[in-house]
Amino acid sequence: MIKSALSSEPSLAVNRFEKISTEIFSTSEEGSKAIAREIAELIKSKQKELKPCVLGLATGSTPKKVYVELIRLHREEGLSFKNVVTFNLDEYFPMEPDALQSYVRFMEEQLFNHVDIPRENYHIPDGTLKLEEVPAFCKEYDAKIEEFGGMDLQLLGIGGNGHIGFNEPGSLLNSRTRIIALDHSTRAAAAGEFQGLTNVPKKAITMGVSTIMQSKRIILMAWGESKAKIVKTAVEGAITDHVPASFLQNHANTTFVIDEACATELTRVNTPWLVDSVAWDKNMIKKAVCQLSLHLNKPILKLTNKDYNDNGMSDLLAQHGNAYDVNIIVFNDLQRSITGWPGGKPNADDSTRPERATPASKRVIIFSPHPDDDIISMGGTFQRLQDQGHDVHVAYQTSGNIAVTDDEALSFAGFVCEYNDKFGISNKEANSIYQKAIDFIKNKKTSEVDIPEVRYIKGLIRVGEAKATCRFVGNGEKNAHFQNLPFYETGKVQKNPLGEEDIRITMELIEKIKPHQIFAAGDLADPHGTHKVCLDIVFEALKRLKGKSFMNDCWVWLYRGAWAEWDIHEIEMAVPMSPDQVLKKRFGIWKHQSQKDGVVFQGSDSREFWQRAEERNKATAELYNKLGLAEYSAMEAFVRYKF
Repeated sequence: MIKSALSSEPSLAVNRFEKISTEIFSTSEEGSKAIAREIAELIKSKQKELKPCVLGLATGSTPKKVYVELIRLHREEGLSFKNVVTFNLDEYFPMEPDALQSYVRFMEEQLFNHVDIPRENYHIPDGTLKLEEVPAFCKEYDAKIEEFGGMDLQLLGIGGNGHIGFNEPGSLLNSRTRIIALDHSTRAAAAGEFQGLTNVPKKAITMGVSTIMQSKRIILMAWGESKAKIVKTAVEGAITDHVPASFLQNHANTTFVIDEACATELTRVNTPWLVDSVAWDKNMIKKAVCQLSLHLNKPILKLTNKDYNDNGMSDLLAQHGNAYDVNIIVFNDLQRSITGWPGGKPNADDSTRPERATPASKRVIIFSPHPDDDIISMGGTFQRLQDQGHDVHVAYQTSGNIAVTDDEALSFAGFVCEYNDKFGISNKEANSIYQKAIDFIKNKKTSEVDIPEVRYIKGLIRVGEAKATCRFVGNGEKNAHFQNLPFYETGKVQKNPLGEEDIRITMELIEKIKPHQIFAAGDLADPHGTHKVCLDIVFEALKRLKGKSFMNDCWVWLYRGAWAEWDIHEIEMAVPMSPDQVLKKRFGIWKHQSQKDGVVFQGSDSREFWQRAEERNKATAELYNKLGLAEYSAMEAFVRYKF
């Protein structure tokens, strides 16, 4: 049975809120390894009994690290899968088994082809059936599971709308394996894998809730901030068919396994003082007071002793004095985070400012995971740094080529072929690259990954847009560095793990520039994982360069991306923007024309990136205003990383 790496058994106070056993691990890697170990022990115990081990398996990004660890256990520790029988949760319909998005292909590439499971032992819903054949297939699928005595262990992920398998909101507790219409949010979340929403199947075959609930053991995995709210709803909320995962509250042997980022909304993490006694350090005090202020809709300086006592914070007053004194401390801390000088204000007292006054002109690197994250996430700050005379470099870490549609690439390649002489491109070069790309796209099959020529053209489109943004900000092109980190260049949504070459490229740039400031994307809510890998690469580079003398003068600031913002109590530097600056940032984002309108990787959020950025920056400013500080149109927020 899984045991959390972070804590002992949940207290009775925790159980008062959490209706499903929930284990929190520091990282998804640790959680995945714990799950894999439990699966391995189950397989081995069944082998001793000379019985099959029946597993229900999930797909998507969530279980990948579990499968990686199972493969390692097979290769390095001799774990055999010969007695394992598997049933997958679902499959898109219609879907050919060799398509890039097929769950047959996914399972074979991620697990089955790397272990000794017999081919006849794994079962996946058939996306090639005729529609009229599906009901009989589903009935047979359930019957086959029952023949094996039901699932010994079922792995689950959770959708942003609370679905398990493809049991969308509205699915009933007694539902069995069946064909189902996919919710719009589910299809939108998958749009990136299908090169746009219109290409995502509208149906799927899925195990039913009843089929899942009959499993002897269920483990639901969830990683990252993007799943935090739905996990809280499923674990702490009411049982309802609007959140199918909440049905698991009635299962006798279910555990949710989540990482710290996914746990942020749970009561024991978000407001731990309501669950148990806490250590009232500076960060906890700031978090609690900000939450109290927002909860009561009262500015911080108006909070009273009664407000503290009525909301579970009496022990804070007992330890640190009356509300007035605590309020002043938190208010001042928030006030000092606000600055219009993100590179430091020259010739000013910097003892209470987020950044140093010296040197007055700093060398700065902005690490941008994709070619538009710099302007989307910190465009106003980018502009301020440039206007205030700093030497600003932008490191575009990946090409971002998979976020360009085939239509965009086809249009670009066709234009170049028609007017190649205008660009100084020979007919031979045009035919060898652009014509080859055109021919491929026009005949592209769902099972095919983009060839290098297509990826080159898609990357070229994004390079042009990134350069246009740099020119717009006034930075020019000379300080734009296109790293094209190798981990990204798979041509698929799935990326390679970070490698030594990624780290080397990053270290070389840092050593070359010797920055006083580094800005990096700390956005772990990125649903596609690229930001996390890019951040890990920067962190590893910093770790290896730590002994260099120039690193003593280097400060690292983390920004968030298009999906989330730092919590108000975490923010250490808030850069305000005027209405004109907000508008200029919008125009800068618009330079990325390939990412407007029908952008491939919107996820379940239908807003364009400029809309998300503006609404997020406006919301941050509104939080400061609600807490009783100055009112601004918008703010970009940063947290300092101390390496």
